[in-house]
Amino acid sequence: MADAEDELEEASSGGTGMRSFWSGTITFGLVTVPVNLFPATLPRTVAFKMIGPADSPVRRRYVCSKDGEPLDADDIVRGYEIEKGKFVIVTDDELEAVAPRKSREIDLRIFVAREEIDPMYFVRAYFLTPAGGSNKAYRLLAEVMEKSSRVGIATFVMRAKEYLIAIIAEDGILRAETLRFHDELRTPEDVGLPKLTKPKPADVTKFEKLISSRTGKADFHEMLDEYAKRVEKLVKEKQRKNEDVVRAAEVTRDDEDEGGGEVIDLLEVLRRSMGPQKPARKAPKKTAARPASKKKSTAAKKKPPAKKASTAKKKKAG
Repeated sequence: MADAEDELEEASSGGTGMRSFWSGTITFGLVTVPVNLFPATLPRTVAFKMIGPADSPVRRRYVCSKDGEPLDADDIVRGYEIEKGKFVIVTDDELEAVAPRKSREIDLRIFVAREEIDPMYFVRAYFLTPAGGSNKAYRLLAEVMEKSSRVGIATFVMRAKEYLIAIIAEDGILRAETLRFHDELRTPEDVGLPKLTKPKPADVTKFEKLISSRTGKADFHEMLDEYAKRVEKLVKEKQRKNEDVVRAAEVTRDDEDEGGGEVIDLLEVLRRSMGPQKPARKAPKKTAARPASKKKSTAAKKKPPAKKASTAKKKKAG
């Protein structure tokens, strides 16, 4: 579920907040309610991009753990680890065969009391807004659910992954809270919680008084990420002074390709920008090539001279 939640977050973080990133219908019985899905939260983490010596953003590449050679997409397969160092290879076709059926329906399976859902199950919040020409069914569902304090448990599929959600009605608006599946939760026994002893009555009384003295109403509007605010203030101040402000070089389409040649060219640019370098170390010994029936060897695929020549021509032409 963690990977699925990451994909859902990725899908919802690319827009401006004015467009939904998923649309479909809530269905239960003969009732259908057209809805759009919007993210209800805004990531507040401080994000940085790594910048190289040439004032250009750097990127990560997959390399072989044995010889350090960069790998193309065709060199990589998915492996499910069944024990330490032992994997079962799974192909894209096999994954597609077991993927959930594509659908535009949110299958509302059951209504439960809100207090029945342990907070540990909740992951992330999204708004469900009415779609289509009429919102009558949406308003009826939201009002009845809110009056009865009922929460709908449903599933839906997006990007070949299934999500478990709780549909909650508040102030006439439906909200979808993604839920963790039960096998994603740990128990106290899983983390080695020691055996707890019963506290003394006198200690209980002291803690009751302490908690009572600090009891009040929470104002979450004042609970902000102070670290993020300080970082943003620092960045704005350095920008105002034009201090340590750099402009990244434009990345061409060729640079964005995942071929090995472009990566080598980028490394050459970084080396030149850093000045004279020490003599290169001897290349590590190559590992045995994969069987021809499964994969072509990486060495056979790469043609560094042709790639470099092609890149040189493009630079000269530009």
